Amino acid sequence: MSLPKYNELYSPFLAAIQDGMPHNISKVKDAIAEQLQLSDENLSEQLPSGTQTVFANRVGWAKTYLKKAGLIESPKRAFVSITSEGKKLLASGVDITDSYLMEKYPAFKDFKKGPSELSPESQAASNPLTTSEETPQETFERVYKSINDALADDLLTEIMNQSSDFFESLVVDLMRAMGYGDGFVTKSSNDGGIDGIIHEDKLGFNLIYIQAKRWKPDTTITKPEIQKFAGAMMGPPKVEKGLFITTAKFSPGARQFAEAQHIILVDSQKLTELMIEYELGVTTQKTYKIKRVDSDYFSDNA
Repeated sequence: MSLPKYNELYSPFLAAIQDGMPHNISKVKDAIAEQLQLSDENLSEQLPSGTQTVFANRVGWAKTYLKKAGLIESPKRAFVSITSEGKKLLASGVDITDSYLMEKYPAFKDFKKGPSELSPESQAASNPLTTSEETPQETFERVYKSINDALADDLLTEIMNQSSDFFESLVVDLMRAMGYGDGFVTKSSNDGGIDGIIHEDKLGFNLIYIQAKRWKPDTTITKPEIQKFAGAMMGPPKVEKGLFITTAKFSPGARQFAEAQHIILVDSQKLTELMIEYELGVTTQKTYKIKRVDSDYFSDNA
């Protein structure tokens, strides 16, 4: 038999973890392979890049989409467990398809096709399954975005499985990776509302105060929290610039106040974008180079 597509793995994936206990993702792959009686030839098939097996890749995408639909969760690193909604869906015996998940689970639909307020063109650009009259370059960039969206979601999950102290250190590491000067995490018992301090420049002429909050992604940080941080920036010593970085999101009022106070706000989406851009907590699996004809070379030799 041929390898099942990623969306054909939804039901086997849920069945493999239906007992409700946390399962190591490697064991889940083995259980799915056994359920489907996949051959060694099936399991050894590689992606064209040679970086991963096709089966592992498809199980990985099935995990990502089931998680976005709220059917599974990641209680700790490299482990998954089924949610009550996942148990309910599996027990119903319904054919679990992308179409069904889009109809029943808005979070899955938003992740696959983009928020409903986007234009049809923007939605198509975010959906790796959309068929349209697009150029190969457009196809490549659309799929690249989809891969990075899934990576950002995995990064956020990893961060939420760590401690608050780890997150504060992560923020300082990110600032260093972005080219700022030396920085350090303040002592929790006496930080005065400041979680980290970093030099804006390499020589340390200017300081930036950091507030780092590892809060649930669906939490909305409002204006009073930013006001508290602004008060802490008054010192001593008084610092003119601040960074409030979080795994949550900000209200419009919080953003408006922060803009007036020289405070930069970084929410969960921006945080993961920066981590990917500056290669913090991620590794490069494969590099693809897109090349074109050098017209200058040929014109010089015409």
